[in-house]
Amino acid sequence: MEILAFGVQSDEKPLIEKAFQGLHEVRCLDVFLNRDTAPIAAGYEVISTSVNADLGSKVLQTLAAGGTQMIAQRSTGFNNIDLDVAERLALTVSRVSYYSPYSVAEFAWTLAMAVNRRIIRAAGRTRDFDFRLDGLLGRDMHGRTVGVVGTGKIGEAFTRIAHGFGMKLLGWDVVENPACVELGMEYVEKERLFAEADLISLHVPLLPATQHLINEAALKSMKDDAILVNSSRGGLIDTAALVTELRAGRFLGVGLDVYEAEAGLFFLDKSLEGVDDDTLARLVTFPNVIVTSHQAYYTEDAVGQIIDATVQNVTDYLARRTSENVLVPRS
Repeated sequence: MEILAFGVQSDEKPLIEKAFQGLHEVRCLDVFLNRDTAPIAAGYEVISTSVNADLGSKVLQTLAAGGTQMIAQRSTGFNNIDLDVAERLALTVSRVSYYSPYSVAEFAWTLAMAVNRRIIRAAGRTRDFDFRLDGLLGRDMHGRTVGVVGTGKIGEAFTRIAHGFGMKLLGWDVVENPACVELGMEYVEKERLFAEADLISLHVPLLPATQHLINEAALKSMKDDAILVNSSRGGLIDTAALVTELRAGRFLGVGLDVYEAEAGLFFLDKSLEGVDDDTLARLVTFPNVIVTSHQAYYTEDAVGQIIDATVQNVTDYLARRTSENVLVPRS
């Protein structure tokens, strides 16, 4: 069988080809699955997609009409997939329920420390042989308060690093994580967390209940000199409201690896054609903001685990087995 993989980065291609070697042929495309590219999948029983694929109703109907029966998404998140439509069309859908939490947790801390210690500005200056320290004043994390919003596997890994810094730990989640409690975390209402934390890091999934969890009211309740980091899903933050607060001179720093309108932008080169997203264009002009392109998961370890899980998902589908990775089982 030949499998069609959409949205494959150049670093991923040899890893995907090696993982499927001896099992199935795999055709890797750098284009993302959307309404325009969906017809390419005609004749492929199994396809693999990335997190920024458009798997809405129209695309799913095109896939089903072309003979696709199984979609193996190479991510944990699946808010881009209309699961009800997939089930109605008898499309089996799987995801990767687990991969290295350290990749995202460590990158969240990278963003936090980069905005805190003004790393981007400092590196830019020294390239021009400007060795002044003006405007580079940061602060110790030791003794300050961190608020961890979502304390699953990634949130726990982030908390362990915070504990190593010697920070006071506040957490918010629907279920307490005993490992975080053992580290000294106090679970509180999110309103208290927003008001007291010097650093707030988001690690909850994007669900209807968490859409714009960080809205205008939440942002206004935070400290003027707080650091806000989002390495989970862009839709957790009302970006327009965030821009308004930044324009008012608030926040020591903001680190964003995700953006609520990133589809059609992230993972693509837009440097020659420009971007017509006024909110994003304004966001990246703030000197205390760092925006990266959804790369927190992008380590050899995590990507390797994602690919291995994807291969196993395809194998399970063909053997008519199910697992915790299956979102819509084979009919």
